[in-house]
Amino acid sequence: MEKVIIIGSGCAGLTAAIYTARANLEPIVLTGVMPGGLLTTTSIVENYPGFVKGIDGTELMMEMQQQAERFGAKIRFGSTVESIDFSRQPLRLTVDGEELETQTVIIASGAGHRHLGLESEAKLEKKGVTYCATCDGALPMFREQPLVVVGGGDSACEEANYLTRFASKVYLVHRRDELRASKIMAERTLANDKIEPVWYSEVTEVLDVEQDKVTGVKLRNNQSGEESALDCAGLFIAIGHVPNTELFRGVVDMDDAGYILPQCGQATNVAGVFVAGDCSDRVYRQAITAAGQGCAAAIDAERYLASLN
Repeated sequence: MEKVIIIGSGCAGLTAAIYTARANLEPIVLTGVMPGGLLTTTSIVENYPGFVKGIDGTELMMEMQQQAERFGAKIRFGSTVESIDFSRQPLRLTVDGEELETQTVIIASGAGHRHLGLESEAKLEKKGVTYCATCDGALPMFREQPLVVVGGGDSACEEANYLTRFASKVYLVHRRDELRASKIMAERTLANDKIEPVWYSEVTEVLDVEQDKVTGVKLRNNQSGEESALDCAGLFIAIGHVPNTELFRGVVDMDDAGYILPQCGQATNVAGVFVAGDCSDRVYRQAITAAGQGCAAAIDAERYLASLN
C-alpha cells in the first residue's frame, strides 16, 4: 500500500511530490496525458520567482520533475485514473487497469482549455483550430498567414504576441472593449503593430468545414448585432479553463463550476484526500500559487499520516 499518490504533474503536483518525497513518503505521481500540465504550453514564464530572465514553461516543469525524482518520487508517465473509491481506507484508484491502494491522495489534476462550443470548432480541431499557440503556432500552415486569437486575458495576449513571430497579422477577438489581462501584458499587446483588436465581437462559426481546414471565422458584434467574416488560416482559442475534476464529482465537494472546495487548509471533505492547484483555484490560477498550494497539500498529507500512527 502506498502512502501518497499525487494525481497530476503540474506545478501543484510536482511541488507536492518534492515535499512528500523529502519527507520519505515515496509518492507516486500520475502525470495523466499532459506531463507537466498546461505550463508546458507556455513559451516563457516571466513571473515565477528566481528566474530573472524568465524560463521556458517546459524547462521549468522538467526541473521540478527532476527535483522530485532526486528525493525519491516515482513518476508514472501517461498514467490516468479510470475510477476511484474513496468510501473507506485505504483509498483505492484504478490506474490503467491496475488497482492501487493508498493512505492519502493529493488531487492536482489541473484544468483544461475551455471551448467555444461550436460544431464547426469541433470539426476543425487540429485542422486550424487550436488551443495552444506555442504548440502549433510555428506549423507551416500558419506561417505568413492571418490568424485569429479569441480571448482577452493574459493567456490570449500571450498567444497573440507569440503568434506575431509567424503570422502576417493577428486579430485579437474579444467580447468587450478592453482587455482583462494584466496591465503590462495588455500594454505590450496593444502596442504590437501586428496585432489588431476586434472589440465587442464573438466567433459564431469557424469556416470552412467543407474544405476541411480553417479559412476564416464568422463574427457577431454583440453591441449592434452586425455579422461579418474575417479571413484567417487559424483560430487560437484562449478563453479560460475548465477544472479536470469530473472523476471526483459526487465524491469530493466542489462548486457549480467543478472546482474542488478545500475544507481546512488543502484538505477536502474526504479524509486523506487533499487538493492543490488549478482544479481548486478559480481566482489566481498562477504557477506560483499552484506551487504554494502543492506545498501546503503535501504538509497537510504528511501531518494526516502522522496522526494515524
